[in-house]
Amino acid sequence: MSSAFGILELLAFGFLIVVGLLVGVAVVLFFIDRFQTADAIRRNYPVIGRFRGLFMQLGEFFRQYFFAMDREELPFNRAQRDWVYRAADGKSNTVAFGSTRNLTVPGTPVFVNSPFPPLHDQHTRSEPLLIGAQARVPYLAPSFFNISGMSYGALSKPAVDALSHGAKQAGIWLNTGEGGLSECHLAGGCDIVFQIGTAKYGVRDRAGRLDDDRLRAVAAHEQVRMFEIKLAQGAKPGKGGILPAVKVTPEIARIRGIEPGRDSMSPNRHAEIDSFDDLLDFVAHVREVTGKPVGIKTVIGAESSVRALFEAVLARGAAAAPDFITVDGGEGGTGAAPMPLMDLVGMSIREALPLVAGLREEYGLKERVRLIASGKLVNPGDVAWALAAGADFVVSARGFMFALGCIQAMKCNRNTCPTGITTHDPHLQKGLVAESKYERVARYARRIIDEVETIAHSVGVAEPRLIRRRHVRIVQPDGSSIPMNALRKGYKGVAKS
Repeated sequence: MSSAFGILELLAFGFLIVVGLLVGVAVVLFFIDRFQTADAIRRNYPVIGRFRGLFMQLGEFFRQYFFAMDREELPFNRAQRDWVYRAADGKSNTVAFGSTRNLTVPGTPVFVNSPFPPLHDQHTRSEPLLIGAQARVPYLAPSFFNISGMSYGALSKPAVDALSHGAKQAGIWLNTGEGGLSECHLAGGCDIVFQIGTAKYGVRDRAGRLDDDRLRAVAAHEQVRMFEIKLAQGAKPGKGGILPAVKVTPEIARIRGIEPGRDSMSPNRHAEIDSFDDLLDFVAHVREVTGKPVGIKTVIGAESSVRALFEAVLARGAAAAPDFITVDGGEGGTGAAPMPLMDLVGMSIREALPLVAGLREEYGLKERVRLIASGKLVNPGDVAWALAAGADFVVSARGFMFALGCIQAMKCNRNTCPTGITTHDPHLQKGLVAESKYERVARYARRIIDEVETIAHSVGVAEPRLIRRRHVRIVQPDGSSIPMNALRKGYKGVAKS
């Protein structure tokens, strides 16, 4: 009995010590909060006011996992993410009982099913499509769905390595993003689109200007199939890329041609390009130096700018045109961008893509200039809509991040990504094993392609690039829907389709 009482006395004594420490800490925090001047809540409500910040941080977590409905979250809701996760895992994506999507929301696309769809044994896959017939080395692109630009630096080494191997296995291309060409881009043996950003990372001289010798060295890689000149990105049109110093490791600095350990800020535009004529000169120069197809990536702000580009092309002749145009929607994503630009600048892909496709048709450039769609297109319906709207190809970045295991923690800019995708912390990178994740990348790409083909067959065509605007109806504010080819200007070039 005495030993039992002794243990109880020790526990009681320990409890009193803990309580005393907690009271002491609370008293210290009380005086710190009361006499600090930076935070009014903590000054008026010492100690208790500190819980406000904690609850704000936890609120995002609880909304995502407990309170938000499947279709409510932004930028991607749970239903969208779960579809990608199951596709990447190779699991069935069939659902039961009924759709959870609100089909009365204005702008919702509804595909027009055919009364007599092709029989299953008549299904065909999309044929490869040639890009850059004017180039010395054109590119016969095998897939309509590919990986959008994500740079090594914004993404971790194992993430890029997994994307490279997954792209090879799925037969799709991988865009390097503006961070230059790394060994992990090449590791899987996939086709690569090299992006030339405003800072010319990987192909720049010491002053940040385009270096033709470095450009030739990149083009010498057989895997590098095309070059994309980035004018603007959907999440930050009018502003260059931002790579925090904590992510500028010696290896990344070497690949990009910059100093390690310092913030890497890209210019907001290419200094050599002051007009559409300058742009066409730049495209022609890169095409001549590399011998490979060259296109541009941009965000649409107004119809007039697209017309001005096509007018400049026709003044020189169709041969002067970019080999492709990647249209990024204003809702596009990135690792770090100012909120006003991310939220408020640039047309949505839902408006911009049909506009550009219609004008391309109007100016007679449909066969000369390929159109690539980008901007939150991560599920089969999104991709099928883009093809119907006039895209020749669709690219996705965040869809493939989800395939890698991204949980939308919204920490891409902090080097604390819990899944190892957007961090250079070796401890966190250990969670991402490229040897297993690349299979998820390939499965996701193949599932997108398969299910877009399913939509194509449902509307009565043999393969996805045959989907037309007449096969899609767009829900209006009154809940009714009208054919996509009956919508307003910007669609007129293919309104008859």
